[in-house]
Amino acid sequence: MPATWTENDRWLFAEGLHLQLAEHLGCHLEGDEATFRVWAPNAAEVALIGDFNGWDPAAEPMKLDEASGVWEAQLGGIQQGMAYKYRVASRLRGRVVDKADPFAFTAEHPPATASVTWSGDYDWADGEWMRNRADRRSPQAPISIYELHLGSWRRPAGYRVLAPKIADYVADLGFTHVELLPVMEHPFYGSWGYQCTGYFAATSRYGKPEDLMYLIDHLHQRGIGVVLDWVPSHFPADEHGLEMFDGTHLYEHADPRLGRHPDWDSLIFNYDRPQVRSFLLSSADYWLRDFHADGLRVDAVASMLYLDYSRDDGAWVPNRYGGRENLGAIELLTRLNQSVDLHHPGVMVIAEESTAWPGVTRPVSEAGLGFAYKWDLGWMNDTLRYMALDPLFRSHSANHQLLTFRGMYALAERFLLPLSHDEVVHGKRSLLGKQVGEGDTRYAALRLLFGFQWSTPGKKLLFMGGEIAQPYEWNHDGDMDWEGLADPGPAGVQAWVSALNALYSVEPALHAGDHSTDGFHWLEPDDSNHSTLSYFRAAEGARPVMVVANFTPVAWHDYRVGAPRAGEWAVALSSDDLAFGGSGIGTLGPMQTEAEPMHGQQQSLVLQIAPLSISFMVPMDPR
Repeated sequence: MPATWTENDRWLFAEGLHLQLAEHLGCHLEGDEATFRVWAPNAAEVALIGDFNGWDPAAEPMKLDEASGVWEAQLGGIQQGMAYKYRVASRLRGRVVDKADPFAFTAEHPPATASVTWSGDYDWADGEWMRNRADRRSPQAPISIYELHLGSWRRPAGYRVLAPKIADYVADLGFTHVELLPVMEHPFYGSWGYQCTGYFAATSRYGKPEDLMYLIDHLHQRGIGVVLDWVPSHFPADEHGLEMFDGTHLYEHADPRLGRHPDWDSLIFNYDRPQVRSFLLSSADYWLRDFHADGLRVDAVASMLYLDYSRDDGAWVPNRYGGRENLGAIELLTRLNQSVDLHHPGVMVIAEESTAWPGVTRPVSEAGLGFAYKWDLGWMNDTLRYMALDPLFRSHSANHQLLTFRGMYALAERFLLPLSHDEVVHGKRSLLGKQVGEGDTRYAALRLLFGFQWSTPGKKLLFMGGEIAQPYEWNHDGDMDWEGLADPGPAGVQAWVSALNALYSVEPALHAGDHSTDGFHWLEPDDSNHSTLSYFRAAEGARPVMVVANFTPVAWHDYRVGAPRAGEWAVALSSDDLAFGGSGIGTLGPMQTEAEPMHGQQQSLVLQIAPLSISFMVPMDPR
């Protein structure tokens, strides 16, 4: 049975502070008895209808707790797996609508829309992971995330059938985490989960809630963390969902200038309403507590923060101070991050935030939003724009600066570098398709892109398909191009990603100093004539890793680069290696520095640099 709905619960709910509404609202089974509770303060009547009463609205009228606006019914004869809804009659408009339970733990398989009674239990076996996972989210740790969509990664799609396949694949490639596109219930498959109606329900498309728990548990036992995409920014206007839930704009704003998103034609939560904040905070807590998720990636944060986001003049409403900041959203996000830090200290909350909002990853105690990491969409846009240029134009200083501009703001936040699903849909082409040239040239350019991403300060994220050089855009109704791995080009790119992750994880210089002024040093950022960059990564107590990247399809011979340490150096990894489909031109043997100053260093190396390549070099002396 659910926890008792106490006076303290009513107060926390009304103040926007309740974190565990899932224990109180919704359907809770004990044996063949069940308690149902739903928040609908403006309803004239609420009736419980379902398989257990022939969907007869007269059979189970619910009782209202007027202090909180929560309706309740208790009845026997309820079995797990029964479909149900709430028939809600509005006192203000006379409208009668059948609504799914906002707190249901599972639902019918879409396109059916009823909620389903459920009390499944799961015996977790990931205790060791949970005890130690905080170290894996540290700014000094290697974090390399493989983003995937369960329904189109490999068919047949199911939580349990995919668990060992994902674990084997991700472990072989060396990623530290997977990020799942939203697994919360959503009526339209083509929304990829970003139009969510079930904020407490694992989508039934792939199994039951405990099947998703099994997937996460299995990944944990294989040493792989799990980040869940979570969407508190908007929700769809499907009649069975949250829209006009009790005949009023309960979850959303009534004014469309505040309550409807112009880009997605979806509804925006009323963050000023404390009960809505409690709903969303409880949703986040539920996925972290009951599903052992290691992180939440919060979708579309910018759209939450700005009242004028994607709106023309006159089409938005200022806050009470006349500003454009959404004060209710700020309160929600700061409380979210505070509660996660307090109750789930091993968890990272990641913001997809596309503007220069100050302090996204600054602690709340220092007037920040408190996120662990922020997607660096500026890096992504600038880099992909540069890679789409004909190499003839890359030498122009303004274009070359697309690669170096990030240095102006790299330490402003704790950044994560994303090449996400958003970049390979809607006519944007696949990552391979974005590269200039044909045949082997495109594969070389893609390896260069990934090498640049892995060598640049910031944690890493790559969407599925990129690692196998998929030639076409992602299609949620299809599969990944697994057959393409029979060709040497895609196979070489996949091997390269695996090698990048391996080097990244064992060389502290490549990850421990991501957010430190001492972690990254330019050697030569301005060699636009050769479209070449050289720099080195550093971390206290670790050997430096020097990186040289050539963004032209021309080899550079006898190219001198300053070396941060005297002695013998070796190429630890080169994208031009034959093993990855390269030409083997790059210097692979040991190299001795020369006492010729260069790039602010007292010693230098003379290199042979392959076309469209990136090389990672390390000193042979381990000190």
